[in-house]
Amino acid sequence: MIRVLFAAFESLPFIKTGGLADVVYALPRAIDREQFDCKVVMPLLKPVKEKYYEGLKWKDKIYVHSGYINEEADIYSYDLDGVEYFFIDNENYFGRDGVYGFKDDVARFSFFNIAVIEMMIKLDYYPDIIHENDYHTALIPALCKLRYEAIEKIRKIRHIFTIHNLAYQGDYDKQVLFDLLSFDYKDFDNGSLRYNDHCNFMKIGIVFADKVTTVSKTYAMEIQTPERGENLDVILKYRREDLYGIVNGIDTEAFNPYTDKSIAYPYNTRNYLKGKRENKLALQKELGLKEEEDTLLLGMVSRLTFQKGADLLLGCMGELLKRNVQIAILGTGESRYEYAFRMLEDEHKGRFVYYCGYNEALAHRMYAGLDLLLMPSLFEPCGLSQLIAMRYGTLPLVRETGGLKDTVEPYNEYTDEGRGFTFGPYNAWDMLSVIDYAYTQYYDHKDAWKNLIKRAMRYDVSFARSAREYEEVYRKALNG
Repeated sequence: MIRVLFAAFESLPFIKTGGLADVVYALPRAIDREQFDCKVVMPLLKPVKEKYYEGLKWKDKIYVHSGYINEEADIYSYDLDGVEYFFIDNENYFGRDGVYGFKDDVARFSFFNIAVIEMMIKLDYYPDIIHENDYHTALIPALCKLRYEAIEKIRKIRHIFTIHNLAYQGDYDKQVLFDLLSFDYKDFDNGSLRYNDHCNFMKIGIVFADKVTTVSKTYAMEIQTPERGENLDVILKYRREDLYGIVNGIDTEAFNPYTDKSIAYPYNTRNYLKGKRENKLALQKELGLKEEEDTLLLGMVSRLTFQKGADLLLGCMGELLKRNVQIAILGTGESRYEYAFRMLEDEHKGRFVYYCGYNEALAHRMYAGLDLLLMPSLFEPCGLSQLIAMRYGTLPLVRETGGLKDTVEPYNEYTDEGRGFTFGPYNAWDMLSVIDYAYTQYYDHKDAWKNLIKRAMRYDVSFARSAREYEEVYRKALNG
């Protein structure tokens, strides 16, 4: 039995800020349990502690002494669906309402990375593999290989480091390496821990992990270029033989239009036409749109940032609203986008609606009720929304980048293949051109549109296929 410990700062159902939480929840469940024993370690953040405290089992206490860090922590465990979660509890670092965004984040992340190793020692639990996720846990491989290398059981552990989004790297002053992490100066001087005379957590994770993965094959190629490499492309090219792109999946039980309690009418591929119609009408009513089942309903469920293509949508909105369409936007983000969408709602009542905030249940209803989901991202490592949309029979219209390119096969009217619509160049008019193409298919080719919906719903968006690829990477890491 191969033992795998997932290290992450968030996971469903405990706490979520982004797609990382979905992956850390779903992947351990999809891994073959007859061959792998998967566990997860996370910080015991305040919202998790408040909600799940009664189910937590105290395991032991550890002490972390590293540079200026002199803290103790309690280790708890929690069993969920046969997967054991370890939680590291320290009030000073984790007794906060949020997950990220604090002035002492570098100390919080440093403490957690060391605490994971101290936990293993205290519990006499040494996995064969530690699967680290994003820069928050990227120091674990280096700590194991440089600071704890004298312990044979730790030295033998193999490390898989997954890049969920290269744009977020954890770039700090070099003194962090010595003042908080107690690394030796020689490992900075020889370049192993150095990045532009700084400490860059992401760079260290890439260098010291045995294998590096990211969340789609296209993104794995893109990050080796100057355009998308976020100044780490040279290092990623150097590790290219150990770099794997594995597209994410979703939890198909949590996202199932036949059992989803959040939506108005349950459906599957047998009654999807009625299901889509009923959910569309219910969504229109809920959002204050005109209840017109035959009007093309487009939408976005997204953070409103430049990365997500909000500029493109605003750039063609004047033209788009000349068509017979309705538009619904759900999300928060940069104030300039929120303001612009509020103004559009005021000017186009009954045809355009903007819900400022995030509402998980409403997001489900939008996936069920929309005809088209727009994802015009500048870059997108993997993306989950397009997978959820296809699961619910809402056709994704995406830019060809990262995981969007890998998962959305564009519609070919001549062969009647595909499960969505795509465009390449990052500009509003290319996007509008493809929206117009989808618009024509929706209104003038009803049967083809119905086939598109069914193909999208039948596409395998589960983690099953991804899990097999991760298992292969684990075996390669163990075999050297």
